[in-house]
Amino acid sequence: MVSKKVKIINPTGLHLRPAGMFCNTAVKFKSKVLFQHGTTQANAKSVLSVLGACVKQGDEIELICEGEDEGEALAAMVSAVEDGLGE
Repeated sequence: MVSKKVKIINPTGLHLRPAGMFCNTAVKFKSKVLFQHGTTQANAKSVLSVLGACVKQGDEIELICEGEDEGEALAAMVSAVEDGLGE
């Protein structure tokens, strides 16, 4: 298992479009990809879970990847978030 904390920089947080990009990145990997926001842990491969976490601009989340390609998954997720998820 690997994890890393990242800050959401999108002006609107993880609303529908960035949440979709977040999930599209996560589903490319065989590993389990989760994130922790406060006391909520959500599946990064589910748009509904991502939207339900109510992540806003400036919030810090912890990305957690576990599985055979966990290192690559974590690097891709961190990169996607730091690049603004297409916004």
